[in-house]
Amino acid sequence: MTDRLSELTAAGVAVWLDDLSRVRLSSGGLDQLRREKHVAGVTTNPTIFAKALSDADEYDWQLRDLAARGVEVEEAVRMLTTYDVRWACDVMRPSYEGSGGVDGRVSIEVDPRLAHETDRTVAEAKALWWLVDRPNLFIKIPATEAGLPAITATLAEGISVNVTLIFGLERYSQVMEAFLAGLEKAKANGHDLSKIGSVASFFVSRVDSEIDKRLEKLGSDEAKALRGKAAVANAKLAYERYGEVFSSDRWQALADAGAHPQRPLWASTSTKNPDYRDVIYVEELIAPGTVNTMPEPVVHAYADHGETRGDTITGSYDEARKVFADLESVGIDMADVIETLEREGVEKFETSWQELLDGVRKSLSAAGRGAGHPGDAAKGNAQAAQQAGGNA
Repeated sequence: MTDRLSELTAAGVAVWLDDLSRVRLSSGGLDQLRREKHVAGVTTNPTIFAKALSDADEYDWQLRDLAARGVEVEEAVRMLTTYDVRWACDVMRPSYEGSGGVDGRVSIEVDPRLAHETDRTVAEAKALWWLVDRPNLFIKIPATEAGLPAITATLAEGISVNVTLIFGLERYSQVMEAFLAGLEKAKANGHDLSKIGSVASFFVSRVDSEIDKRLEKLGSDEAKALRGKAAVANAKLAYERYGEVFSSDRWQALADAGAHPQRPLWASTSTKNPDYRDVIYVEELIAPGTVNTMPEPVVHAYADHGETRGDTITGSYDEARKVFADLESVGIDMADVIETLEREGVEKFETSWQELLDGVRKSLSAAGRGAGHPGDAAKGNAQAAQQAGGNA
């Protein structure tokens, strides 16, 4: 039987899971995906956590403890989410060790309400790094204008960073500049560059969703013929820029000091349009040194019918540029598309964060009123013991 995910991994694509919940952890589901489906990393975001905490009673014992202590809701959210991420880091530790610290990473995002505040973003990144206290952690920082100097400052502290919400090529170039500057400062600060990791999360399907909507509104045959082409073309041109930056003399000096490159990570890879092949954003974005973070249904879909055809990016840059020229010719304003996507991306995560806060606030209130079940404390203690027994 063909192991399609193994073939994808062999082609240079690290398969990561875009999901996390305590049920997935306590059931052993994450470890099973690591062992059987070649999943080598985990990404999270406020939307994922809001769903996880609203769907399961696995958090009840911890919520009761937090309520008994009178913890404020924002601290409670941090305790709940960092507990899960710490546990996930321990589950993924074999991948981290086996890859020399490249994979096996688990991401947690700074409060998205800080997306336009540099200093507060850096302060929270440091706090999260301290709270989780695992070497295979990534702190997610959005690629806003205020996020760029925060990325540099966080890396300079020796903290690994997942740069998120990248939509456009110019912003991606700025992200790579922020990464190089951060590593140079980290080196000057005496940090071991081989311990610092980073990925640049370039969002894919949302680009097609926004541009396809505009193409439909234009309505011409020429416009409609371009549907479903922009996102892949955008990502391919991002990979071209990645190749240019990470073949430079400036990068080589950092590599000689032990640094790992900041890999492009394809995010938002589930297809939003049912007319498109469900694994298109995996099959069309295969190249060495990349990461593809997928919701679990996409992982299973690729395992079932994905086609690994070798490198599907390198050498297709002229074709990708033609897609953008054609989009411009029919009236698509890419600068406006990118600005819209970045603004809406931050707003969506802010909304999810507020939903998370509201849900935890209600749960804390309910936990404070409830007496609890005698077996719940034992269950919580058993989970805590399992967590404590993980790799430090």
